[in-house]
Amino acid sequence: MNVNRMVRIIAGLFVLISLALGAPASPLYVSSYWLWFTAFVGANLFQSGITTFCPMDIFLKKLGVKEG
Repeated sequence: MNVNRMVRIIAGLFVLISLALGAPASPLYVSSYWLWFTAFVGANLFQSGITTFCPMDIFLKKLGVKEG
């Protein structure tokens, strides 16, 4: 598995978890403040699409995940 695929998997997982914790209709609801984390992940994906700078990409490379 390469870095690009891992970034997409981790971002998707973060969004799903934060929605489960932040949506009032969810059985795992904790607080609606978790929706700010969802917005942060979305904003980070947006800026990385424009600038090609992604902090998770750098982090995964340092952990030894191979590039695509």
